[in-house]
Amino acid sequence: MSHIDTINTNSWFIIANPVAGNRNFSKRWKEILQLLKNKNLDYSFSFTQFSKHEIELTQNAIQKGFRNIISVGGDGTLHNVVNGIMLQRYVKTSDITIAVLPLGTGNDWIKTYNIPNSIEKAIEIISKRKTILQDIGVLKTENKTTFFNNIAGLGYDGYIVDKLKSLKKFGPISYVLAGIYGLFFYKKSIFKIIINGKTIENNCLMAVFGICKFSGGGMQFTENVNSSNGLLDITIVNNLTFFDLVLNLPKLYSGKIVHHKKVATFKTKEISIIPKNSKPIIQADGELIETGSVNVKIIEKAIRFVVN
Repeated sequence: MSHIDTINTNSWFIIANPVAGNRNFSKRWKEILQLLKNKNLDYSFSFTQFSKHEIELTQNAIQKGFRNIISVGGDGTLHNVVNGIMLQRYVKTSDITIAVLPLGTGNDWIKTYNIPNSIEKAIEIISKRKTILQDIGVLKTENKTTFFNNIAGLGYDGYIVDKLKSLKKFGPISYVLAGIYGLFFYKKSIFKIIINGKTIENNCLMAVFGICKFSGGGMQFTENVNSSNGLLDITIVNNLTFFDLVLNLPKLYSGKIVHHKKVATFKTKEISIIPKNSKPIIQADGELIETGSVNVKIIEKAIRFVVN
């Protein structure tokens, strides 16, 4: 009998990032195992040992016959699990289900689906197995293709992600610190934007490509988001000044920023951005990707996720 036949179709493969978050991982891990046992959930697991190891671990699990994966970590861990699923060729991506146990500094993806930042409640949600087929974004840069499940962007948005690396030790406030730093030092640039057959050129602070609602520790740059309608929610922030941003800070968290006269929003299946006078940083789900030009498309209902 082959190994594949021995895997229960309801069995979960857990991919855990032991360095996610700044709390005691081994203590949290014991708690996770106990809660899984209490719910009689069948599982196997692996820990990541290096950056992006999740991609390989996900593909190995799928090859062995697992169709349900639990990502234990923050948004970065989930991003890599998603990339592992999208890059594999064994099964249709929509045959795979992902659940999330939030650890880590950034947990923006879970906010869209009201998944609480609590291990116990997240396992309760997993045991109920309510799922949604969600769209996935495809970001093509000069040298690579990256998939994203939450929000990507370039410009100020990518600059902040870059700054966050050195500020992570401050915990959740690190997002605010990085944002303030960026307001002082980020240089705006001219973007050539090709969208729905039209070309526009603008001096832009940033462009955001959304599938879900929240990024940067709870900021909302998109409105009326539907994560499975086959459309990217695009927000182009034009020449906002330092004072514009400071005055509108609450609106960044409420999503009302989209109504600002210097902010334009679009819904589309594809967008290309060619920066004219600089090489802005591109980020996807809070991970740095590259600098320069980018083309973004959407794959409708690509992966199944466990939601609340």
